[in-house]
Amino acid sequence: MSLPTTTNLQGRLRNTQLPKSHGLFPVFETVINSIQALEENGNLTNGYVHITIQREPQLPVIQDNSHQADIDSFVVEDNGVGFNDINLQSFQTFDSEHKIDKGCRGVGRLLWLKAFSHVEVTSTFLDAQQNVKQRVLSFDLRQGIKCKDNDATNNDIKTRVQLHHFDKKYRASTPKGVDAIAKALLEHCLWYFVRPEGAPNITIKDSNDDSITLNDLYDSTMHESAHSETIHIKDQPFELTHIKFRATSSKKHSLSLCAAGRLVKEETISGKISGLHGRITDDKGEFTYSCYVSSPYLDDKVRSERTEFDISENADDLFSDTELSLKDIRDHVLTQAKGYLSSHLEQNIASGKDRILKFVSEKAPRYRPIIAYMKQHDLAIDPAISDKELDLLLHKRLAELERNMISQGHEVMASFNGDIDDYKQRLNRYLQTAEDIKKSDLANYVTHRKVIIDLLEKSIQMTDNGGYVKEDVIHQLIMPMRKESNELLHDAYNLWLIDERLAFHHYLASDKTLNSMPITGDSSTKEPDILSLSVYDNPILVSDKQMLPLASITVIEIKRPMRNDIKSGEEKNPIEQALKYLKRVREGQVKTANGKLIPNSGDIPGYCYVICDLTPNMVDQCAMFDLTVTSDYMGYFGYNKNYKTYIEVISYNKLVNAANERNKAFFDKLGLPTT
Repeated sequence: MSLPTTTNLQGRLRNTQLPKSHGLFPVFETVINSIQALEENGNLTNGYVHITIQREPQLPVIQDNSHQADIDSFVVEDNGVGFNDINLQSFQTFDSEHKIDKGCRGVGRLLWLKAFSHVEVTSTFLDAQQNVKQRVLSFDLRQGIKCKDNDATNNDIKTRVQLHHFDKKYRASTPKGVDAIAKALLEHCLWYFVRPEGAPNITIKDSNDDSITLNDLYDSTMHESAHSETIHIKDQPFELTHIKFRATSSKKHSLSLCAAGRLVKEETISGKISGLHGRITDDKGEFTYSCYVSSPYLDDKVRSERTEFDISENADDLFSDTELSLKDIRDHVLTQAKGYLSSHLEQNIASGKDRILKFVSEKAPRYRPIIAYMKQHDLAIDPAISDKELDLLLHKRLAELERNMISQGHEVMASFNGDIDDYKQRLNRYLQTAEDIKKSDLANYVTHRKVIIDLLEKSIQMTDNGGYVKEDVIHQLIMPMRKESNELLHDAYNLWLIDERLAFHHYLASDKTLNSMPITGDSSTKEPDILSLSVYDNPILVSDKQMLPLASITVIEIKRPMRNDIKSGEEKNPIEQALKYLKRVREGQVKTANGKLIPNSGDIPGYCYVICDLTPNMVDQCAMFDLTVTSDYMGYFGYNKNYKTYIEVISYNKLVNAANERNKAFFDKLGLPTT
């Protein structure tokens, strides 16, 4: 016989939601129905639920464990009460209130047709007169429910549900392996295993004869017995079940909201409780924590598809005293979880603090002053956090502190009420915070210098292939190429490596043609590595009537480490190159960057720096220019009268050593290692 449903099946199915990630949900709901059928006939102790995975035929050439065939169907069998007349009537009535006390919404069969093409049910049951009957049902989108009663061939009370042809879009988002499916099923109906009544024997079997018993999986997964407690949130009772999973479990620390014994919503809580990172440990070993939450309130608020709750994330201010939100539930549960886990989190909290202190001490001392302002839960970070993530986290804390400091400063200055003592206290608190932040800024500046020196030292060493880096690498480290200083932030260039005074300039260009520079009218396309013009506020008196702007020109030439092809001539000799660049700039009439001419530009003092290794032919060129060797024999210096310029040749070793020496006192103060 054909049994009509009480609503439009296609329209009802179209309005039923089942996310792709929940493709196994109809199977799991079938298992829950089987458990409830066993409860109904009081057969939990001797009851069973068997799930069989049926896969598509597989070609012989790929019949191996690494190429698992796609899932086609599932079969769920149980020896529960079966499809008697009451259950049949409920089955054909969508939104049935039968078993509503167990959280059932009468829409589970709709989920079958969301993920499967059709369903066949064969059930042997006892009728009202206690006679054994057999009932066969089919259910699909086109014909709805069709039912046929037969004489029973034996007295075995059991039901077999076959879900045919798993939809491809759900299949693609579903794990194939029996292990993964078994774990997901256990999580979905974990409540039945945790509760005092326990669960029946549940087995899941693959078509290749691999078989897993969920009861054994539960025993192997549990770290110890579950702990339950009841709390009230805005007068609503909530049952919390604290569970420790063994370290072999792939679960993450989680909070699971359940309805009618089913898992509905799960979220990770790693990092939401101080010290809850990675696995935690007790006297039995490592474990992962989960808290399962159930309540009549959740049963009432679960959506018909049982994949979400009709509960807002935050309660509206107007009803915040009475209306429950997900945030309310989460906050209360996390408070209880924190208490339950408190003794187990101490080691993680200590390790997190040690991770911050070690990072600040060795790599980021700029954050040292803010540690005192961080709350204890902010210090309890994941010990496995990367340097990048930790740097970002501490920078965020620093930014928050700076923002609060600015706000506090405005309040201090604007809210003097005549109470001198109160004003002094608030002012002292503000000044203490300001002082600590300035220490942080200085530490950041010094640490940056240490990193740059370390990079420079690595750059001038021989590479793995026996060569040396090109001068462009070192050039970029000192000053980005083809840029002017007004295009860059101050921290983007590191001229202090050569001379601290170069930070104070009027104009600075790197690898730009002379004819593109606004400070000279020279038409040459020559490109100095680095060229700087400094103009000072106070002019210099050169005669009774003439005042010249006080200015200087700096030219820097950088050569590849260990370059030994240097000889006379502008193209091959970096000293000559620097001098000729200086001459061209002067002859092109030097101007300020805004176009104001500097008279007698030929007399502007010049400084030429050459950065290179002191190879034999470079030493010869220094001698030809009558330069004097430095006391440490790592450089040369002198004054050239013809070009009216000071010349300094700096070897790479001297550049690194001098930079370290100038900054050593700062590095020592911050505890940064120096060589």
